Amino acid sequence: MIKAIVGANWGDEGKGKITDVLAQDADYIVRFQGGSNAGHTIKNEYGKFALHLLPSGIFNENSINVLGNGVALNVEELMKEIEGLKKSNINMGKLLVSDRAQVVMPYHILFDTYEEERLGKQSFGSTKSGIAPCYSDKYAKIGFQVNQLYMSDSELKVKIETICTIKNVLLENLYHKPVLDKCQLFLTIKRYAELLKPYLADTSRILNQAIIENKTILLEGQLGAMKDTDHGIYPMVTSSSTLAGYASIGAGLPPHEIKEIITVVKAYSSAVGAGIFTSEIFGEEAEKLRKNGGDGGEYGATTGRSRRVGWFDTVATRYGCKLQGTTCVALTIVDALSYLKEIPICVGYEIDGLVTKDFPNPTVLRKAKPILEFLPGWQEDIRGITNFEKLPTACKEYIKRIESEIGYPVNIISNGPSRTDLIYKRNTN
Repeated sequence: MIKAIVGANWGDEGKGKITDVLAQDADYIVRFQGGSNAGHTIKNEYGKFALHLLPSGIFNENSINVLGNGVALNVEELMKEIEGLKKSNINMGKLLVSDRAQVVMPYHILFDTYEEERLGKQSFGSTKSGIAPCYSDKYAKIGFQVNQLYMSDSELKVKIETICTIKNVLLENLYHKPVLDKCQLFLTIKRYAELLKPYLADTSRILNQAIIENKTILLEGQLGAMKDTDHGIYPMVTSSSTLAGYASIGAGLPPHEIKEIITVVKAYSSAVGAGIFTSEIFGEEAEKLRKNGGDGGEYGATTGRSRRVGWFDTVATRYGCKLQGTTCVALTIVDALSYLKEIPICVGYEIDGLVTKDFPNPTVLRKAKPILEFLPGWQEDIRGITNFEKLPTACKEYIKRIESEIGYPVNIISNGPSRTDLIYKRNTN
């Protein structure tokens, strides 16, 4: 049985917690795309953790965690994360790294940083983690797959020469920065090869064998549908596909084997970085929601930046759920709205005087204004409730209204940061 856990919106929907919970009964947990540019925050019996590369199932010591071939692998960050968990005395699940994953090289991080500096006010709001340059090199066929770290020294030196020829032209003439040191790059690659050796595997072969053995596999995505390279708010998107359809590619599995797609949606909207955000709110109203949101507020797990916040957007969420191929929705951080007497939700867009419930392309989306509907709040603490029927009536109505607007069943409700703060509205097994 294969399940994919993905986001419908701009990321930061709470996928880490949902994966962490479901991973307790999973055999394999697979990150299938993205890099260390976004984080999944998890709170469990071991404490509170922000994972950036490690799959969210790493806390299940009986599981096998996989970084798939679709991942942009920052070796330094991965090792730092592993060491951090070891220092916290966590008995981690086994970790495997695909021998076909792309490696984020130090110069990718430099180019990411230099380009943001060059663009100035027109920058993309990048986390400067080297993700876009890494994926750019992947498709230009000058990147490093993990297996290439183990080429012979002579082959490595030829590849390094080619890369430096290309990169140094840009460094000298566009960015006016120091050129790459070939010897230093060679030594870095050899060190990366040594660090990754204990984790290296043909993960696609292993996962396909797991299907034959009827194992449970969770596929974990980073960010959400609005940040997908093709279908999101281009160009303010990430550099890989965030959709469940890409999970089969990024993990090396047959697409028809994915039987359930759990799409995670936050009970309000939030986003890190630049880009169109129709239901965004500002000022005191935004700051109050930001401070009440999540466990410790709406601040990026990777960057620490204040997240942009807004009201629940049914237009964007319906579109995101459709793209993901949603079989059920997990609605998270519902408890954050308990302070509100009245809760707005965006139920449509006004564009050039016309009302639509269809999510348009980014050029048209820039002109969209949110049409808000106001629902009564419940103004009481809902943490600790584990039965949907025991929620306040206004809370139940809020969830049902979301469900009716997006057209997909809300089966899982998260009403607090810990594993036990979950309500199963219907059986998802």
